[in-house]
Amino acid sequence: MHWKTLLLLLFYYNAHATVSPRWNRAMLFPDAQRLKRWSSSAPMSPVLQNSLDDVNMLFEFLLAEIEIDRSLRISIKDEELASLRKAKEFDTVCNDIIPKSITEIRRLSARLSDYPRVLKKEDFERTVLTMVYTAYRAARSRMHQKDSWTESFISLYKALKQDLMFSYSKKPLH
Repeated sequence: MHWKTLLLLLFYYNAHATVSPRWNRAMLFPDAQRLKRWSSSAPMSPVLQNSLDDVNMLFEFLLAEIEIDRSLRISIKDEELASLRKAKEFDTVCNDIIPKSITEIRRLSARLSDYPRVLKKEDFERTVLTMVYTAYRAARSRMHQKDSWTESFISLYKALKQDLMFSYSKKPLH
């Protein structure tokens, strides 16, 4: 009986060791995986920054006044900006992918602190947007809630800083 248990453990270890890294990455933002599976109308993996123009557009979205309603939906107040195609992707990322509750954000921070490699572009972008969301919530909260949102913001900041330092240390010197 012991050899069967040992064989089963060895099989489990082999299966666990060969799991594709994309599954680990998906665990940072599980709602992105759910969105891919269930939504045929949304982009498969919405990424807002594919060019310098996209970066400038994202900056405009963030500089324009954004609003978070009671149901925690994020929207761009400027109607002209909100009507752009990129704004729809921004809406998808902000409202369907990034975490909104303090518990989910703390869980993301914990996962990021243990992340063994450089973040993918979409994960970095989503983490930055989550950080923007936590800053917004911290600014509009009071007392104990403000402290919780601020702590979450700081832990996301540390995770992004760690990621940037990790990517910097892994670049070959020429």
